[in-house]
Amino acid sequence: MKIFDRKKDLNTFTLQQRKKDCTIGLVPTMGALHSGHISLVKKALSENDLVVVSIFVNPTQFDKKDDLEKYPRTFEKDIDLLRQVSDKIVVFAPTVDEIYEGKVASESYEFEGLDKVMEGEFRSGHFDGVGTIVELLLRTVAPDRAYFGEKDFQQLQIIRKMAEIKHLPYAIIGCPIEREPHGLAMSSRNERLSKTTREQAGFIHNTLQTAKTKFGTESALNIKDWVASEFQGNPLFELEYFEIADEHTLTPALKIQDNQKYRAFIAVYADGVRLIDNLRLN
Repeated sequence: MKIFDRKKDLNTFTLQQRKKDCTIGLVPTMGALHSGHISLVKKALSENDLVVVSIFVNPTQFDKKDDLEKYPRTFEKDIDLLRQVSDKIVVFAPTVDEIYEGKVASESYEFEGLDKVMEGEFRSGHFDGVGTIVELLLRTVAPDRAYFGEKDFQQLQIIRKMAEIKHLPYAIIGCPIEREPHGLAMSSRNERLSKTTREQAGFIHNTLQTAKTKFGTESALNIKDWVASEFQGNPLFELEYFEIADEHTLTPALKIQDNQKYRAFIAVYADGVRLIDNLRLN
């Protein structure tokens, strides 16, 4: 497996592959890889000749320094895991100085309101940081396709918008959420949960599923009130927000409209760890 930490070296290699008519997929990650990441890698391998997996904990998308410092870093384990998947994987693991060229700052984007709700309301500057690093990675790798998990569905829509406004010619592919056996959406942050909390965290997904059964027969407001009451009765989990929103615009649904797709979004704290999830409702 080839591992690059400099953009110049990666560019030289990918140019050589392009001359062989190889198609290239990109899977951006912050490391601490799990089965969810591997599902993205396998999807990329099925559609491309070569896959670049970036491993980079991006400082500009963390609104809390403590969260950045606690983010798990398991580089050697990540490499071993990727080696087991395929020999057609290349790893790009730059330093902060290499990727940002000495200026660690986010670009300011106009996401047409996609960044103002849900995650954007609670994480100031987060999506400017996401847009900045993804744009840098896309321009560096120049993939045919880039793959992102739908667990971060709001992020996925914002990346699509960023690619649109920047006129980037790379296909942005969303991939289904991978879940642990009890239903918890796979995340690197899950490793910070206690065994008991992790085992009971299926409560989050179960709540979303019940909300889905209520959708169409009850109002969005009634469903939100029901979700809030469920979490009030479970001391292990603290609800930060639950929202039913239009899947395309991410606008919170005040009244359900026919012929529009809706999704439920949730953010929860457990053991001091922030967990997010979502589920398509119709």
